[in-house]
Amino acid sequence: MLRYLLRRLAVAIPTLFIVVTAAFFMMRAAPGSPFDLDRKLPPEIKKNVEAKFGFNKPLLVQYGDYIVGVLHGDFGPSLKYRDKTVVQIIQENYRPSMVIGLSAFVLSIVVGINLGVIAAMRQNGAYDYATMAVAIVGVCIPSFVTAPLMQLAFGAKLGWLPIAGWDGGAPPNLVLPVLVLALPQIAIISRLTRAGMIEALRSNYVRTARAKGLPEPVIVLKHALRAAVLPLVSYLGPACAGLLTGSLIVERIFNLPGLGKFFVTSALQRDYTVVMGMVIFYAALILALNFLADLLYAALDPRVRLA
Repeated sequence: MLRYLLRRLAVAIPTLFIVVTAAFFMMRAAPGSPFDLDRKLPPEIKKNVEAKFGFNKPLLVQYGDYIVGVLHGDFGPSLKYRDKTVVQIIQENYRPSMVIGLSAFVLSIVVGINLGVIAAMRQNGAYDYATMAVAIVGVCIPSFVTAPLMQLAFGAKLGWLPIAGWDGGAPPNLVLPVLVLALPQIAIISRLTRAGMIEALRSNYVRTARAKGLPEPVIVLKHALRAAVLPLVSYLGPACAGLLTGSLIVERIFNLPGLGKFFVTSALQRDYTVVMGMVIFYAALILALNFLADLLYAALDPRVRLA
């Protein structure tokens, strides 16, 4: 186990370093600067402001200073949000993104696995075809199309749910964002589960279990499902990270005070430090979730050994 952890760290640390490096130079290569979007500053004042934030140094020196700060847990001050550091912005606004993303993740797993299992049990039947057709539609329609349609239908027309706002995380305000995020993942998870279940139900050990007279629910839930979800487990790590980071557009559409809103706004305003802090936060989250997915895979499959 220790050797496995060390191997994963040996891969994760260089990967994170490459992501940070690429994001740093891509942001600096973008035209404009954080101080060009407000009213035009006199050259002397602009020069002093750039010197305050170290923008008067050579680019490689700025990069080196930034890496040293990151290694000490300092992502620097925001260039647009006065008197706030990047760490403070993340600490104050991560909760809406986590709540929406994790809620969508749980909903996706519960609904997607159940739909996939039922579709596999009724293979080539009407329910199977209907489920897979809905799954294809769910994958093809992007969230920025689904979100306005749901706002129009359930908010503006029917008046059942609020179309925007956080309201302290009130459940009615969470329903539409969570559904919009979960629908594509439900489609993918149901298809993966269906394919895994069909293969598992045709396996020799399932035939043996049936020959021994085991009840069908026991065969499906205890034997077939455990093998069927193995391909799904490999997908769940990136899927969870995608839901947590994929709320960028959804938060913008539903006007939620999460990290996605700050990420989009900061990118448009050339707030380099905030964008870089978000990139590091999301990259570290994706690496951690992939690691947890590998551990879960090993727990479900006895053939895998973490040596």
